[in-house]
Amino acid sequence: MSAEATEALRRLMAALEEHLEAVAMRRGDEDAAVDDAYEAVATEFERYEEKLDSEYGETLPIVLDDSEGDDEYDDEDDPSAEGEGDGDDPLDPHAVEDDDDMDDDIDEFDLR
Repeated sequence: MSAEATEALRRLMAALEEHLEAVAMRRGDEDAAVDDAYEAVATEFERYEEKLDSEYGETLPIVLDDSEGDDEYDDEDDPSAEGEGDGDDPLDPHAVEDDDDMDDDIDEFDLR
């Protein structure tokens, strides 16, 4: 492994450890230390991936979330968004409830 890739990996691991420590010591929802650590992880991840690509032609199976503040992204593109789909189940946006009463489903099932 090249010295540059090794150093980039070491820096990424250190940033991840610092992020975990910042999250564990969080002083509220708006803690700047957590935000700073998050940004450091993203920066070091990109540096490590660049070294992997330039030195070995490899990439990682991880994609950074660049949607924060992105106007092109909306809840319609998010399959986990509640209330999407025709069904009542927010976990399955593709579920569709039939228009018949639910009672007819129970009539088909005999408990005896």
